[in-house]
Amino acid sequence: MDNRATLKARAQRLPEVNFSDHGDIRYLHLGTEWVQGSMLLDSPFEIQLEYVQRMMAWLLFVDPASVAKRHAMQLGLGAASLTKFCHKKLRMKTTAIELNPQVVAACRLWFKLPADDTRLSVVLGDAAEVAAHEHWRGQVDALQVDLYDHEAAAPVLDSEAFYADCRKLLTEDGCMTVNLFGRSSSYAQSLAKISAAFGPQAVWAFKPTREGNTVVLALRTPQRPARDALAVRGETIQTRWGLPAPKWLRVFKPVE
Repeated sequence: MDNRATLKARAQRLPEVNFSDHGDIRYLHLGTEWVQGSMLLDSPFEIQLEYVQRMMAWLLFVDPASVAKRHAMQLGLGAASLTKFCHKKLRMKTTAIELNPQVVAACRLWFKLPADDTRLSVVLGDAAEVAAHEHWRGQVDALQVDLYDHEAAAPVLDSEAFYADCRKLLTEDGCMTVNLFGRSSSYAQSLAKISAAFGPQAVWAFKPTREGNTVVLALRTPQRPARDALAVRGETIQTRWGLPAPKWLRVFKPVE
């Protein structure tokens, strides 16, 4: 883990955090026009952005009755959409790791992020160091990785070693979802690194959204459920939690 002095030094180099409102939607920005997250003002605990909804695709691979007993971790808080959804809607133990203290403050002030409690812990820290540390090893069921800086050109952490560390955080039936955004060559390189760390049989991917976000899913233990079984699970997810999981299956498949 990082010490406070190092974190403070890094935070001083981080971009300013601000937000903008457009109709019923509030957007988080890191000093640029790039959207780092969003919130529906009238439904602050729902997930508004399509790619962020797809970051919940790990639900397709677990028994819905087991979800509330599981542990979700977000590397990168963004506008806290995933953190709030896992905590409030899914009733999961939820841990979020965020390097920038301004982002944490913004989420609490402007994006309805609840205070920490027995199930919620927002940790100021470096995602690479958290992933490499033994503290949470083998304890995370749903790891959601969305690590972009203010330029949003490529993931801040994107090495085979980092993804191997992420795999070590997972329980045996745990799953990682990653947002990949940027040029197509960057996506191909990132996908190759994830496949090397998890094994190609463990990796699934969505088609890109209109905005250019591609969500990749990697399982600690490879699964290849039948499409009929996934369709049934998708209907359950939509009915229970309001996520458009049946639509996911039209644009989601194994990489190999």
